[in-house]
Amino acid sequence: QVQLVESGGGMVQAGGSLRLSCAASGRIYSNYGMGWFRQAPGKEREFVAAISWNGDVTYYADSVKGRFTISRDNAKNTVYLQMGSLKREDTAVYFCAARPSGTYLEYDYWGQGTQVTVSS
Repeated sequence: QVQLVESGGGMVQAGGSLRLSCAASGRIYSNYGMGWFRQAPGKEREFVAAISWNGDVTYYADSVKGRFTISRDNAKNTVYLQMGSLKREDTAVYFCAARPSGTYLEYDYWGQGTQVTVSS
């Protein structure tokens, strides 16, 4: 069993920055791929970013490319999402996810989410 706990969400003005963290515990292995997704009110959950087990490969949704950066610290079992130049449309609940295998869009474990609200 893997547990994922997100933190770092909050309210920020448009153009500002936030850093989300996701701490993993349980039967977590450093060779798990990790990802971030988000879900805005009334919308489907969507992919935001993903990172390979060793951090060498990253993927981003077009909507966040150039503004968000995903990274990981395997010694701390933590993955980060640095968000910059935030826009109102980035407002959503952000979820961390982990996958032992599969593509960067397929995940087995999910956190509870952290709210990010961007005001104008």
